[in-house]
Amino acid sequence: MIDCRPVDSPMDSNQKLRTEEGELFSDPERYRRFVGKLIYLTINRLDLSFVVEVVSQFMQGPCVGHWNVIIHILRYVKKASGQGLLYEEKGSLQVSGYCDADWASSPIDR
Repeated sequence: MIDCRPVDSPMDSNQKLRTEEGELFSDPERYRRFVGKLIYLTINRLDLSFVVEVVSQFMQGPCVGHWNVIIHILRYVKKASGQGLLYEEKGSLQVSGYCDADWASSPIDR
Protein backbone atom coordinates (compact mmCIF):
# COMPACT_ATOMS: atom_id res chain seq x y z
CA MET A 1 0.00 0.00 0.00
CA ILE A 2 1.37 3.42 -0.97
CA ASP A 3 1.02 6.17 1.63
CA CYS A 4 0.49 9.40 -0.31
CA ARG A 5 0.47 12.00 2.45
CA PRO A 6 1.40 15.43 1.05
CA VAL A 7 4.95 16.81 1.40
CA ASP A 8 6.59 20.18 0.66
CA SER A 9 9.35 19.17 -1.76
CA PRO A 10 9.96 16.27 -4.15
CA MET A 11 13.08 15.19 -2.23
CA ASP A 12 14.67 16.04 1.09
CA SER A 13 17.60 18.34 0.27
CA ASN A 14 19.77 16.76 2.97
CA GLN A 15 19.22 13.20 1.77
CA LYS A 16 22.19 11.58 0.05
CA LEU A 17 21.42 8.44 -1.93
CA ARG A 18 24.07 5.79 -2.45
CA THR A 19 24.19 2.62 -4.50
CA GLU A 20 24.23 0.49 -1.35
CA GLU A 21 21.22 1.92 0.49
CA GLY A 22 20.56 -1.07 2.73
CA GLU A 23 18.25 -3.94 1.83
CA LEU A 24 17.47 -4.53 -1.86
CA PHE A 25 13.93 -3.66 -2.91
CA SER A 26 11.85 -6.83 -3.36
CA ASP A 27 10.25 -5.79 -6.68
CA PRO A 28 12.80 -3.96 -8.88
CA GLU A 29 10.48 -4.16 -11.89
CA ARG A 30 7.88 -2.10 -9.99
CA TYR A 31 10.57 0.46 -9.15
CA ARG A 32 11.50 0.71 -12.84
CA ARG A 33 7.87 1.14 -13.90
CA PHE A 34 7.37 3.99 -11.43
CA VAL A 35 10.59 5.71 -12.51
CA GLY A 36 9.48 5.39 -16.14
CA LYS A 37 6.14 6.99 -15.30
CA LEU A 38 7.89 9.78 -13.42
CA ILE A 39 10.20 10.38 -16.39
CA TYR A 40 7.11 10.77 -18.58
CA LEU A 41 5.61 13.16 -16.02
CA THR A 42 8.66 15.45 -16.23
CA ILE A 43 7.49 16.57 -19.68
CA ASN A 44 4.98 18.85 -17.96
CA ARG A 45 6.43 18.93 -14.45
CA LEU A 46 9.88 20.49 -14.67
CA ASP A 47 10.04 20.70 -10.88
CA LEU A 48 10.50 16.92 -10.85
CA SER A 49 13.34 16.72 -13.38
CA PHE A 50 16.25 16.71 -10.95
CA VAL A 51 14.85 14.22 -8.44
CA VAL A 52 13.65 11.84 -11.16
CA GLU A 53 17.15 11.94 -12.65
CA VAL A 54 18.55 11.03 -9.23
CA VAL A 55 16.24 8.04 -8.66
CA SER A 56 16.74 6.81 -12.23
CA GLN A 57 20.42 6.20 -11.43
CA PHE A 58 19.45 3.24 -9.21
CA MET A 59 17.29 1.25 -11.63
CA GLN A 60 19.81 -1.63 -11.82
CA GLY A 61 19.60 -2.53 -8.14
CA PRO A 62 17.12 -0.36 -6.24
CA CYS A 63 17.12 -0.56 -2.45
CA VAL A 64 14.30 0.08 0.00
CA GLY A 65 15.68 3.59 0.65
CA HIS A 66 15.42 4.40 -3.06
CA TRP A 67 11.82 3.16 -3.10
CA ASN A 68 11.06 5.44 -0.14
CA VAL A 69 12.25 8.40 -2.22
CA ILE A 70 9.86 7.34 -5.01
CA ILE A 71 7.02 7.33 -2.46
CA HIS A 72 8.12 10.78 -1.29
CA ILE A 73 8.01 12.07 -4.88
CA LEU A 74 4.50 10.62 -5.33
CA ARG A 75 3.34 12.41 -2.17
CA TYR A 76 4.74 15.66 -3.55
CA VAL A 77 2.98 15.14 -6.90
CA LYS A 78 -0.30 14.49 -5.12
CA LYS A 79 0.01 17.69 -3.09
CA ALA A 80 1.15 19.89 -5.98
CA SER A 81 -1.26 18.58 -8.61
CA GLY A 82 -2.03 22.03 -10.05
CA GLN A 83 1.58 22.75 -10.98
CA GLY A 84 3.04 22.06 -14.37
CA LEU A 85 3.11 23.45 -17.87
CA LEU A 86 -0.01 23.89 -19.95
CA TYR A 87 0.48 23.65 -23.69
CA GLU A 88 -2.38 25.40 -25.47
CA GLU A 89 -2.99 25.11 -29.18
CA LYS A 90 -2.95 28.57 -30.72
CA GLY A 91 -2.33 27.66 -34.34
CA SER A 92 1.41 28.40 -34.20
CA LEU A 93 4.32 26.23 -33.13
CA GLN A 94 6.49 29.23 -32.20
CA VAL A 95 7.96 29.02 -28.69
CA SER A 96 8.50 32.23 -26.70
CA GLY A 97 10.63 32.50 -23.60
CA TYR A 98 11.32 35.24 -21.09
CA CYS A 99 14.14 35.81 -18.63
CA ASP A 100 15.11 38.31 -15.98
CA ALA A 101 17.98 40.02 -17.80
CA ASP A 102 19.32 41.94 -14.83
CA TRP A 103 19.04 39.06 -12.31
CA ALA A 104 16.46 40.97 -10.24
CA SER A 105 18.96 43.83 -9.76
CA SER A 106 21.02 41.73 -7.39
CA PRO A 107 24.44 43.34 -6.84
CA ILE A 108 25.84 40.05 -5.48
CA ASP A 109 24.94 37.66 -8.33
CA ARG A 110 25.42 39.90 -11.35
